[in-house]
Amino acid sequence: MRSLQSLGLLGLYVGSQLTALALAAPYIHAGLQTNASPNSVTNILPFIVAIVAIPLIILGIAKYAPSRVSMIRYFILFAISLSLVFTMGPTLDLILPGPFYTAGGLALIDLGFYLGAFITALVFLLLLLEPQWYVVDTVGYLAAGSLTAILGISLGLLPVLLLLVALMIYDAVAVYGTKHMVSLADVVSDMKLPILLVMPTEPSFDYTHSPSMKEARAKVKAAPEEREATFMGLGDVVIPGVLVVSAFVYVGHVSPFLHGLPANLIVALAAMLGSLLGYGILMYLVSRGNPQAGLPFLNGFGIAGYAVAYILLFHSWTLGLAFPQL
Repeated sequence: MRSLQSLGLLGLYVGSQLTALALAAPYIHAGLQTNASPNSVTNILPFIVAIVAIPLIILGIAKYAPSRVSMIRYFILFAISLSLVFTMGPTLDLILPGPFYTAGGLALIDLGFYLGAFITALVFLLLLLEPQWYVVDTVGYLAAGSLTAILGISLGLLPVLLLLVALMIYDAVAVYGTKHMVSLADVVSDMKLPILLVMPTEPSFDYTHSPSMKEARAKVKAAPEEREATFMGLGDVVIPGVLVVSAFVYVGHVSPFLHGLPANLIVALAAMLGSLLGYGILMYLVSRGNPQAGLPFLNGFGIAGYAVAYILLFHSWTLGLAFPQL
C-alpha cells in the first residue's frame, strides 16, 4: 500500500501542475498577473522574505505563546479562503456560461463568481469543522493549481530560476541543518490545513484524530511498515510548478516542433518530467522514515529538465533568460 501513497501524492503533484498550465492563459486574460515587469528579479524578494520569516514567526508563537497557535490556524484558513475567492471565479468561468453584462458594460450575473464564493464558504466550513484528509487534499489541489498559475504568469524565467535555486538551498539548510522546517511540520500538521497534503495507507484513515507528526515519525522510524500516511508540503508542489507555467508563458518561440506541439509546451513539460524524476528519488528516501527536503530534488531536476529541453530545441545556452529589469 505504500506504493499507493506515493502514487496518490504523484497524482496530486502532476494534476495540480497540469491544472496550472490550463489556467495560465485564462488567468492572464482575467488580469491576475501580479507584476507589471515579470522579468524584474526584485519580484522574488517578497516571496523569499515571506518564506523565511513566516515559519520563524509560527515557531516563535508555538514556543513562547502556545495558546495563540489556534489564531495562526484561523489566519491561514482565512488566507486560503480569500485566495480561493479570487481564483475560483475565473476558473469556473471556463466551464460556465457568462458572465452576462448590461448594455453599459457592468457585470449583471457572474455565475463563476457566485458559485466560487459558495464553494469557498463550503471549503471554509469543512476545514473548520471536519478537516479529513480528502478534504485537505482537495482544497490543497485547488489552491496549488491556482497559486502555481498566478505565480507562473507573474514571474519571468530568470526570476523563477533564481527563486527555485534560492529555495532549494534554503530548504536543504532548514531541513538538514537548522531542522526548523521539521519542527514547523510538527506544528502545522496539528492544524489539519491544506498546507500539508496527506495520502493515507487506508481510505478509512481518520486525519482529525491522527497522532502528531512527531509521534508518527518516531513510530515509522521504528517500524516503517506501520506508516499510516505520507505527507508532502504544499510548497513542494507549487514551487517546481511555477517553472513549468513560466516556461509555458515566457519561452517566446511557440512554433510547432514535435507532432504539432509548440516548443514552449514541450519545454514546460520537460521541466515537469525532470521534477518527477526528483519526486521518485524523494519518495524513495521518504520511505526510509526520515524527513527530507523536497525542493533540492524537485527544483534541481526540474531546472535540469527545462535546461536540457531548451538547449535541444533552440540550440542556445541562453535558456531564454531576459536581461533583468531592476
